[in-house]
This record gives sequence, structure tokens and C-alpha cells, in this order.
Amino acid sequence: MAINSETNARANNAVNVSELIAQNKKKKSINNYIERLVPTFLFLLASITVLTTAGILYTLVSEAVHFFMEVPIWDFFTGTELKPLSQDPQFGILPLLNGTLFSSLIAILVAGPIGLMSAIYLSEYASDRVRRVLKPMLEVLAGIPTIVYGFFAFTFVTPLIRSIWPGVEATNILSPGLVMGVMIIPMIASLSEDAMTSVPNGIREGSLAMGTTKLETTFKVVIPAAFSGIMASFVLGISRAIGETMIVTIASGSSKNFTFDITESMQTMTAYIVEVSGGEAPAGSTLHYSLYAVALTLFVFTLIMNLLAKYVSRKFREEY
Repeated sequence: MAINSETNARANNAVNVSELIAQNKKKKSINNYIERLVPTFLFLLASITVLTTAGILYTLVSEAVHFFMEVPIWDFFTGTELKPLSQDPQFGILPLLNGTLFSSLIAILVAGPIGLMSAIYLSEYASDRVRRVLKPMLEVLAGIPTIVYGFFAFTFVTPLIRSIWPGVEATNILSPGLVMGVMIIPMIASLSEDAMTSVPNGIREGSLAMGTTKLETTFKVVIPAAFSGIMASFVLGISRAIGETMIVTIASGSSKNFTFDITESMQTMTAYIVEVSGGEAPAGSTLHYSLYAVALTLFVFTLIMNLLAKYVSRKFREEY
């Protein structure tokens, strides 16, 4: 009886081992199948952005072609008059380019120095406790809706400027440019601070050990070492300003003036797109198709700025 019991136990153990082996093989087969599916799934997710960009580009180009069949491309890019609703409509984009570049230039002149100085303080001078408080407070500006910035520019900044400078018009390009500069300060400050923080402390210590002051170390050692990241933050900030919509729509007006006077009303490319898309432009009209021509120009501008940011990052990157 004891021998039979032992034999049965061994047989049961053998069956259990066989079942475990079979289960492990099945589990391993399922895991291998999942592992083969994961790269495909991730590739599909990654391709969504590429396909979306391709779809946007196709839409802009296909619609803009209809516009350029009616308006010569040379007249579009060199024309200084934009009168889409007149009896003799003219579609020169230079007034829109002028307004876009002026607003972006004013914005970067405000955000560049303030953002860089803020980054220098947070990276080189602020204690950990102060940095933990100030950096989130600075980045709160990035979370404010742009339409709030627009009304702030129109109802507060413009009257303030006009009280100091009476010649400024009620809608002008100066006010939204200044407010856009405030809006992109967190982007420049945060990216620049990250670039400077990534510089190894050994470089700072070596500079200080040679008798330089902290200020000299910051401007002659740290900033050159983080130059690629700082320049990339500036380029991305300009790109953000070029693509801004609501601030300029509310505060800069809709006058399509080709002027270099920042106290006058100008219209940017994004504000024109909002005006046409929200107006009564008949589908299939030249005015309707002009929206896509301007949008395509804006797309090319932002693409160039993003490519420039990548080029600067690669060209001046320091490896440690």
C-alpha cells in the first residue's frame, strides 16, 4: 500500500510539473505576442502627429492653390495693400507680415532680458527654498488664458500707455506686443534656467577657484556653456509670439495698415484669420481662400522658427 501511494504521488507530481510547463509556455507565447504588438502600437501613436501635420499641410496647400489661381503669388507677397472687401479687392500680405513681426519683436524685447535675468537668478543665486517658491509662481503666467491677456492689454495697458503717451491710438500694436512679452517670459525663463542648471557644477567651481566672481562666472562661463539652450528658448519664444491670436485680435485692432509706427493699429496674420473665419466670407470666394494662403504663410513661418531652434541647439550644444 505504501509503495502504491508513493507511486501515485510521483505520478501526480509529474502531471503537475507537465501542467506548469504547459502553462509557462502558453504564458510565454502570450507575452511574446504582446511584445511584438507593443512596437506597432507605439509606432501608430507616434505617427498620429506626423499624419496630423501632413493633413494640415495638405489642407492648407490644396485650398491656397485656389487663391493663387486668382491672385498672382508675386502680388500676394509683395503687395502693400490689403483690401479684401473693396470693389477692387487687393490681397497684399505685407501689412499682415509687418504687424506680426512688429508685435513679435516688441514681445521678445520685453521677454528676452526679463526671462534671461530671471533664469540667471533662479539658477545661480536663488536658494533651493526660494527657487521652489518663485519658479511655480513664474510659471503661473503660462497658465493664464490668452483671452485674459488680451482684455488686460486692451482695458489696462493701453489706457496706461495713452496716459503717458497721448498720441497712441486706442488700438495699437505696442500694447499687445508688451503683453505678449509678459506672456512668454515663463517659457524663456524656464527653458533658460533648465539649460543653465544642466551645466556641471565642476565648471563653476573651477572658474571660482581661479579667482573670478560669481557674476563673471555666470556671464563668462555658465551662459556660454548653456548658450544653445538659451538661444533655443528665445527662438521658441518668438515662434510662440508669432502664433499668438487672441491678444492681438482684441488689442491691436483690425486696421490693415502697412506702417512702421507702433502707436497705430495693425493687424497680424492670426488676427486676419480670425476675422475672415468669423465673418461672412462666402465659401469658394477669393476672400475665403485668402484665409488659407495667410494660414499657409504662418505655418511656414512657425516651421522655420522651430527648425531654427533645432539647428541652434545642435550647432552650439556643449557635451560634458
